Amino acid sequence: MKQIAKKEQEADMFRIWAREFQNNKMLRDMVVPVPGEDTRTHKVFEALQVICDAFDLGNPIWLDSNVEEFRRQSKTRFYSDSFIEQIAFDYLEIWIIEED
Repeated sequence: MKQIAKKEQEADMFRIWAREFQNNKMLRDMVVPVPGEDTRTHKVFEALQVICDAFDLGNPIWLDSNVEEFRRQSKTRFYSDSFIEQIAFDYLEIWIIEED
């Protein structure tokens, strides 16, 4: 019975992969799992908050281009114009790699 519960728990997983790039080289990355029954939007914002805390960044501003790209491809890139403070990389990319 523990295996069934574990499989059900894994099936309800939502994961986002975040990566920082500079000069087409990945500087660092992390995968953020977001369990639960929340909406897709809430899960994305929750994961982005975890990512920004871990990378010591302010939350980026979602521009119309980010929203549209994320709707189409389940990923987007935040460039310097999405951040209030200066960033030490070219862009932050987030990508849904697993969705329940």
